[in-house]
Amino acid sequence: MSFFAVLFALLAEQLKPLSNLNPIHHGLTAWVRWVGRNFDAGAEVHARVVWGITVVASAALVAILYVFVNRYSTLLALAFDVAVLYLTLGFRQFSHHYTDIRDALEQGREERARELLAHWQNVDASDLPRTEILRHVIEFSLLAAHRHVFGVFFWFVALSTFGLGPAGAVLYRMAEFAGRYWSYKSRVTGQPTHDRLMALSQTMFALIDHVPARLTAFGFAVVGNFEDAIDAWRRHAVLWAHPNEGTILSAASGAIGVRLGGQVAPATGRAFGDVSRTVVSGDSPDVIDAEGSTTGAPPEMAHLRSVVGLVWRSVVLWMLLLALLSLANLIG
Repeated sequence: MSFFAVLFALLAEQLKPLSNLNPIHHGLTAWVRWVGRNFDAGAEVHARVVWGITVVASAALVAILYVFVNRYSTLLALAFDVAVLYLTLGFRQFSHHYTDIRDALEQGREERARELLAHWQNVDASDLPRTEILRHVIEFSLLAAHRHVFGVFFWFVALSTFGLGPAGAVLYRMAEFAGRYWSYKSRVTGQPTHDRLMALSQTMFALIDHVPARLTAFGFAVVGNFEDAIDAWRRHAVLWAHPNEGTILSAASGAIGVRLGGQVAPATGRAFGDVSRTVVSGDSPDVIDAEGSTTGAPPEMAHLRSVVGLVWRSVVLWMLLLALLSLANLIG
């Protein structure tokens, strides 16, 4: 049933993208703020309590609801899976940024491309040359594809195997959101944030994302240039301060033969996006700074098309594997 849940969710998201102004995103931001405001009193244990309520309690609630629904009807359980995945998984939550920037570059409107990049990632792109615009778009898009699609996919499949339905998808997305929210709130807005809460959120998401990041990188290697991807993974992943990001970007760099890495554009200092769009924007730019670059050709427009092909081939690969696992489970 996991295969059909993911398939239907992806199809629904392609046909009817979730609006950035929907109440779910607004409610998510309000929920995280409320938990932090009411349960964070500064002690180390409070950081664990806030993270547990924000992330674990949310996933546990979804798991409990799924168990009750599944006992009543398998079809309703499938619909519940699809509904939750529709809210947590999908390309259309970020792909419009990529498409708009690509179209602007194809039309020779580099200034417009810089404005769109700055709006998407809250960075100062005013002085970026064309090659650097392309590099930033490729890097941000690859990480967005992982966090919005592959990471959610892997955790959904992992926990649904144990009968917990879409709890894994909620766990991953809430952990990613919490780490990003508290870090950005502390660094940019100037509002007081418990340092331990910020550090715990980032550490926990890094742990949760450890295996999915490497599976995403492996998928890129399989559907791209395998030898170059594995070699780049082995040699260049250490360039990035965050191993998970380094693993994904270095493998993708080798898979399509593009040079990635280097300093990212500085943050603009704007707030954490509009409260109705925080799930799909406001990524902290410093998470992909690298001490140097990978080997490969300088980014060109052709590499944008290669990135799209790489990501979609990876989706097909993992969907085929999930279909085979589902079939084996039915036969067994």
